[in-house]
Amino acid sequence: MEVYIPSFRYEESDLERGYTVFKIEVLMNGRKHFVEKRYSEFHALHKKLKKCIKTPEIPSKHVRNWVPKVLEQRRQGLETYLQAVILENEELPKLFLDFLNIRHLPSLPKAESCGSFEETESEESSKLSHQPVLLFLRDPYVLPAASDVPNVVIEGVLHGIFYPHLQPR
Repeated sequence: MEVYIPSFRYEESDLERGYTVFKIEVLMNGRKHFVEKRYSEFHALHKKLKKCIKTPEIPSKHVRNWVPKVLEQRRQGLETYLQAVILENEELPKLFLDFLNIRHLPSLPKAESCGSFEETESEESSKLSHQPVLLFLRDPYVLPAASDVPNVVIEGVLHGIFYPHLQPR
């Protein structure tokens, strides 16, 4: 898993003072998605993580001025924080995975002791469900070839799957 915070933006609000939103890029198993979080959400995560795992230092909650240079330092600090949590912990708590919107991992032993990031989330919603994504009426690998040139990639994949004991060593 790789985590980066490539950018941030200032969000105006009529109901409260403006605030900064950090865009988190999560790369996992070849897939990328983005999550946006405020600093207060990072701070709440840190307080909960401290109770169950070793956590690195988090950038200071109080910032004197909101100039771009200071916000860039905070962005770098939060990115380093997330990366350090991943590096320093062999098993990541469920509340950390929830924070990053990673829901397809099986439960981890440490995750149970930390609880969920959203305390109201039920056990049912965190269970894995298996549903077909794509259905073929015929096997696409066995369809007649459009040309007489053999497809080396398909042959290699099929050979690797069905005849792994014949692989060169």
